Amino acid sequence: MSIESIDNILREAAVSYETSSSMNLVELARLGISKKSLQKLAEIGGLSIKQFTELLPVSLRTIQRYSGGDLLPREVSDHALLIAEVFAKGAEVFDNRESFQRWLQSSLVGLGGQTPLSLLDTSFGIRMIMNELGRLEHGVYS
Repeated sequence: MSIESIDNILREAAVSYETSSSMNLVELARLGISKKSLQKLAEIGGLSIKQFTELLPVSLRTIQRYSGGDLLPREVSDHALLIAEVFAKGAEVFDNRESFQRWLQSSLVGLGGQTPLSLLDTSFGIRMIMNELGRLEHGVYS
């Protein structure tokens, strides 16, 4: 996953930070992303804010308490940025967002019949999905 891909997602999500290196992503996770950016990331993934929040270590009610520009806590921001990396890689591998969104919701044999989306709630699941996307990128279907 290139930093430029993440940068594009974060720009699209109206985050006004420069993300030119992995260290900047670390700083962004520490500082926190805004609720508005979280909503845009959900949209990029073809998810409602409720569906997206189910992937994060926070309740929907807690997210609803934030206003658009409020920054989210570190652990929520960190996990959202990891999911943003998946979205960026998926858009890159599938060449368009719609195909990737369909794949996210498809039951896959290589994932034990689970959908990629259902695994994005843990860092281990995120790694599995990134590995699966890497295999698809190189033409290795499982």
